[in-house]
Parts: sequence; structure tokens; C-alpha cells
Amino acid sequence: MKNSINIKNRKAKFEYEILDTYVAGIKLAGTEIKSIREGKASIAESFCEFSNNELFVINMTVQEYSHATYFNHDPKHARKLLLNRRELRKLEKEVKNSGLTIVPLRLFINDRGLAKMQIALAKGKKLYDKRETIKDRESKRRLDRIKKDYK
Repeated sequence: MKNSINIKNRKAKFEYEILDTYVAGIKLAGTEIKSIREGKASIAESFCEFSNNELFVINMTVQEYSHATYFNHDPKHARKLLLNRRELRKLEKEVKNSGLTIVPLRLFINDRGLAKMQIALAKGKKLYDKRETIKDRESKRRLDRIKKDYK
């Protein structure tokens, strides 16, 4: 089985300062995993939150599976993330005390064919931090062009 599914949240690194990352499993229905294997999922506007000491990803879109019958899934329902109890406690403490947030970075299929999500403990950037990021990116791009012309 070719492992080519790698759905990224490109906005996350621009909107947030990443402090720590984790890899979590996702509890999915049968038609959801089939849609993800086809690449029909989006985590662009999703976020994670705690409910009853469990972590859920909210607003993740998994399109309905095209070959399913009436057993198809709801595209935007909350999906449970699977982490160790110690990691869950640590994340919940950080979110409650420090005001940090948990954002999904990428959704991928591992070697064994299971859907995994890389999540990050993150702190929101201010407007001036975002401007600094844009300025750094443009200066790096300009420097690369100069190096290319020099060669």
C-alpha cells in the first residue's frame, strides 16, 4: 500500500507559535478512513478541545465516501483523538493554566495503514509577529534569488 496521504494545515505555522508536537491516533468510522485514503479531507479550520478528559478534533472535514450507501458519515462531526493518559493530562493542564491551544498540523496514514494526526501545543501569534514572519520569508526568498544568480 502506497503511503502518499499527507494533508497539512498550512495556516497553523503562520497563525501560531508551535511549542510542542504529538502524534495521535484518530477514532474513525469505516467510510471516513476510505475517504481519507482517497485524500478527501481538510484540517485547515480545525482545532482541538477537551470534553470529559478526552481530546476531540472539531471542525475537521472528511468528505462523504462516494461508494457508500446509507451508512455514510457526517462530514464535520467531532472525532476523538487517541493519546496516552499521561499526555492527555499534560495537555489539559497546559491548556487550562497557560491559555495555550492545541492545533492539528497534519493528517497522514502511517506504515500500518492507520490514520494519525500530528497535533501541536501552540500559542497564538500577535499581528507584529506575523509581519515578522512574512518579512523573514521574503528576505530568505530574496537571498536565495541572489545566490542563484551568483552561481
